[in-house]
Amino acid sequence: MTIDPVAVATRFNDCVNRRDLDGLARLMSDDHRFVDAESNTVSGRQACVAAWRGFFAAFPDYRNVFRSLMATGNVVRIAGHSECAEPALAGPALWTATIVDDTVAEWRVHEDTPENRAHLGFPEPP
Repeated sequence: MTIDPVAVATRFNDCVNRRDLDGLARLMSDDHRFVDAESNTVSGRQACVAAWRGFFAAFPDYRNVFRSLMATGNVVRIAGHSECAEPALAGPALWTATIVDDTVAEWRVHEDTPENRAHLGFPEPP
């Protein structure tokens, strides 16, 4: 069991924001899974590192800004927004990170909708 799942999720996002592929790889479980807001899935550490490499090359200014993080067991629920010159990648977002043995087993992006907010336990934004 992870001692501080929020810290692991925060470190993972810090690596995303720095475009730090080595740091991301160290924080991914061997069977890491990335799931985007449309339920497209990339599985396995090497495949996910390759996907992030391509993403960072295509969108070098992308970053996530977290406003709220809540952990229940080993699942971290996150609300915030993404910043990017590509409009489709900028705006409010929700994430979940499943943490196992101080690594991220799953990083999932959720569309910021009232239904997803309710499901994840976040209030509507002001």
